[in-house]
Amino acid sequence: MLFEDYNIFRERVSAALKDAVLKLSAPDLKIILKAVSWRVETAPPVIAKVHKPGKVDVEPMYGFNEVELNGKPAVVEYEPDSELRDSEQVPLLEEGGIEAFIRREVLPYTPDAWIKEDATKIGYEVSFTRHFYKPQPLRTLEEISADILAIEKEAEGLLDDLLKGAK
Repeated sequence: MLFEDYNIFRERVSAALKDAVLKLSAPDLKIILKAVSWRVETAPPVIAKVHKPGKVDVEPMYGFNEVELNGKPAVVEYEPDSELRDSEQVPLLEEGGIEAFIRREVLPYTPDAWIKEDATKIGYEVSFTRHFYKPQPLRTLEEISADILAIEKEAEGLLDDLLKGAK
């Protein structure tokens, strides 16, 4: 039986394991599910956790979406797709902070993106090139021309010596 919805597939596997009275650890179950499933671009998002309404605030910007499951309202957290995961460098003094940046620069292009707050890092980026690199001044054309002429003079006769030595 093929399933495009990973959520249904995971439920069926868990039910089959329960019927067979097999208890697997979460990491083992994850490995088995990964081994016998594949990514489908058009499949619905994978639900990582379901919350009762009112227990958590609905905040799509942070991955908490209001949905209806089995005819009942719920708040779900979706599992991020590692193939689609991306990161942004937001200027530290961004007007409106990270949320304003994401709303302006990300959501118009990927409306289902969200901020993973526990992976957010705030800090400074130091440009070592700008602060510590001392560029060497370029040589003049006269210096380059003089070097080429000196190398030509040094190489004169080397080819003749090689050819004479080969006979």
